[in-house]
Amino acid sequence: METQRVKTCFTITFTDEQFNRAKEYVEDMKRHPNRVFWRGKEGKTDQELIVEQIAHRILSGFYNDDPFNAGRYIVRMDAGINGN
Repeated sequence: METQRVKTCFTITFTDEQFNRAKEYVEDMKRHPNRVFWRGKEGKTDQELIVEQIAHRILSGFYNDDPFNAGRYIVRMDAGINGN
C-alpha cells in the first residue's frame, strides 16, 4: 500500500473547561509513566502536552457530538502533501 505524508497546521479554539480537563488528564498520565500516552512525548512541557491533548480531542471528534457545531473549534487548516 502506498502512503503519502501530509503536514497540516490547525488553528483551534478551546474553552477554559476543555483546558482544565486536558490539564487533569496530563496530571493523571504523570502517575502512569509506562502508558502508551508517553511515546514520543519526551522533553515536552506540561503546556505542550495539554494543548496536544486538546487538539487530539478536537480532531478526533470528542467535542464534536453535534454535527452542526463540529467546526466551531477548528478555525483554520493549512495542509501540504509530500511524497514519502
